[in-house]
Amino acid sequence: MLSVRDIAMDIVAREGGFVDDPDDPGGATNHGVTIGTLRRLGLDLDGDGDVDRDDVRAVTPERAADLFVEHYFERPGIGGLPELLQPSVFDMYVNAGSNAVRLLQTLLRDMGFEIAVDGIIGPQTRRAAHAASVRAPEHLADAYGIARRSYYYRLADRRPASRKYARTRAGGKGGWILRAEAFISPRYHLSMEEHRERTVSWD
Repeated sequence: MLSVRDIAMDIVAREGGFVDDPDDPGGATNHGVTIGTLRRLGLDLDGDGDVDRDDVRAVTPERAADLFVEHYFERPGIGGLPELLQPSVFDMYVNAGSNAVRLLQTLLRDMGFEIAVDGIIGPQTRRAAHAASVRAPEHLADAYGIARRSYYYRLADRRPASRKYARTRAGGKGGWILRAEAFISPRYHLSMEEHRERTVSWD
């Protein structure tokens, strides 16, 4: 398995460079680090007394990876989950915060585990996740990835401005869908026809 640092650097690579898209609720972002994250952590990277877009631009890939490991892997307790789940949950936590954990908890409840869906990785969630990994070692990571893909489609259903992240202008799979499928076995990837059928209502 890749190290946590390696996974973080992979996330940085997927996130790309500086973007300030008015349709992105996260605001200005660089290497996956949002202006909201910098403000929450009080990181005035250019030392001018405030945290603004200039600070976002100053985020290096290495600093982004450091922030991800500390605040999106270690603090939420993702290391307490089975190793087979850690890369995808970590990646989604960077992308969607505690919704990554809620999605896992919902999946575990669907598997019959009585746990709260609260976005917190506590003892119940850890025990259920490990029990699920023993019960379905070949399928749990795929099931989470598929649930994640569905989450992105549903988000785009509800918020038209976000559809460009799930579907390209040409009708292909957008970044959100490709990101989810990076953690799903190829046999469970949607065909282009299936993707178009899923998004046809957006036209």
